[in-house]
Amino acid sequence: MVDMRRRPVASSVIESVGYDAASRTLEVAFHSGYVYQYLDVPEFDVAGLLRAESKGRFINERIKPRYRVVYVQE
Repeated sequence: MVDMRRRPVASSVIESVGYDAASRTLEVAFHSGYVYQYLDVPEFDVAGLLRAESKGRFINERIKPRYRVVYVQE
């Protein structure tokens, strides 16, 4: 598991997002308190997430179906 800093995003579902380019790990913290790391995510999908009008929809449609996920306990 990669330890990284996240930055807040404007979303009703997602609190913050972090990305480690070296390991291609995307970390997403939800307002619900759950934190997940999505593995082997290319930078273009991270950029797409950050640009998306609906970040929750982007996660559900583009990230969750394509990448392995690890639950991170905080």
